Amino acid sequence: MFEKKVYLQRRSALKSKINSGILLFLGNEDSPMNYKDNTYHFRQDSTFLYYFGISEPLLAAIIDLDEDETILFGNEMGIDDIVWMGRQKTLAEKSADSGLTKVLPLDQLDAYLEQYQIKKRAVHFLPPYRPENKIKLANWFNIPIGQLKEHASLDFIKAVVSQRSVKSAEEIVELDRAASRSADIHLMVMQQAKPGMYERELAAKIQGEALASGGNLAYPVILTVQGEILHNHYHGNQLKEGQLVLNDSGVETALGYAGDLTRTFPVGKKFSPEQKDVYDIVLNAYTYAKNLLAPGVRYLDVHLASCKILAQGLKDIGLMKGNVDDAVQTGAHAMFFQCGTGHMMGLDVHDMEDLGEQYVGYTDDLVKNTTQFGLKSLRLGKALEAGYVLTVEPGVYIIPELIDRWKAANQFTEFINYDKLEQFRNFSGIRVEDDFLVTENGSRMLGKHLALTTAEVESIRSGAY
Repeated sequence: MFEKKVYLQRRSALKSKINSGILLFLGNEDSPMNYKDNTYHFRQDSTFLYYFGISEPLLAAIIDLDEDETILFGNEMGIDDIVWMGRQKTLAEKSADSGLTKVLPLDQLDAYLEQYQIKKRAVHFLPPYRPENKIKLANWFNIPIGQLKEHASLDFIKAVVSQRSVKSAEEIVELDRAASRSADIHLMVMQQAKPGMYERELAAKIQGEALASGGNLAYPVILTVQGEILHNHYHGNQLKEGQLVLNDSGVETALGYAGDLTRTFPVGKKFSPEQKDVYDIVLNAYTYAKNLLAPGVRYLDVHLASCKILAQGLKDIGLMKGNVDDAVQTGAHAMFFQCGTGHMMGLDVHDMEDLGEQYVGYTDDLVKNTTQFGLKSLRLGKALEAGYVLTVEPGVYIIPELIDRWKAANQFTEFINYDKLEQFRNFSGIRVEDDFLVTENGSRMLGKHLALTTAEVESIRSGAY
């Protein structure tokens, strides 16, 4: 946990953003894999972690804005817990570390919520994403599970988003640490990958190093020779000379802060000429985008500018044609780049995604385009502010099924050279990604430098295996 004052300050700032009512925070529970006592790795809800700092299952809390009272609900370890888990820090001790003075048994929460409803006091809750919390909320407030999202408190959502979006000094230290540890692991993978290995061997090394760092993975490893599959968690392919390895992985620190890096490198010692051409196009888009980051700049404009750099590069090697601006405006470039250039980061690798992209990545004045292929996957579009942490991650992905579908429909024939594209049909994909902090005058990359250029990557690969 951070120092006690951090949580006191966070809760105080939150209370100043909402006028009245009860703020309800639900922590997460252990989630069984195949029977009750065999559970998945526990991860506390990030908003609960942000305001209370206690990473323990079966906790809840309320902040009574009118009575200026904060209560933590949870149970102390019983003898059975001690037998199986060993004596740990008590909940009372953990609550004191969070600056909390009132702790009640979990089963008393029901009575408190019932009294609030009898007195017709507003209870604000956030959109639930875990099924057990959906069931609790549905039972407490007599709301059908399918309607919980629309009953979530917009004031509460916006207050949390505005606060968590701007990272404090202690958070930036954690995010720097996460990015640096992630870079170390990426370098290790570049140094150890070789033809004949299976993807799962490298994925296992990544997971092992993440645990050894004192934290864990920030998200399931994407380590694949099929880089055209954007979130490919299959690890059964064998690495072969001539292929590319796309490694998208990141460490989560012990305090829950995420790193999110991607590098693409050859299975062999060198990129092929075609691979080098496409890699340089992606790197140019990455460089252009990161140089635009500054307070007041809309990330939507960063994304569109990056797309135009990609489209121009693809036009230069014959895969696209026509007017680049028109190609991006109509979405023709999404044949090669189907997702967004970046997203917010923090306690979640896609920060606060559970609260709703329209509130996290956009504003009332900037509504997300949810219809155009490619643009609908841009998680962040709003103007940047100092303290924001985000990724920059352009890519080129050659998806055979997409080629066939668009070609059969004669789609974007004025912008896409389908004859040339057939020669790249089995190319796979390339992505380059780093994490950035928006500063008062621009931005800075978090963590440490990790090989970026083809020359740097080939230099590492020349001494590998």
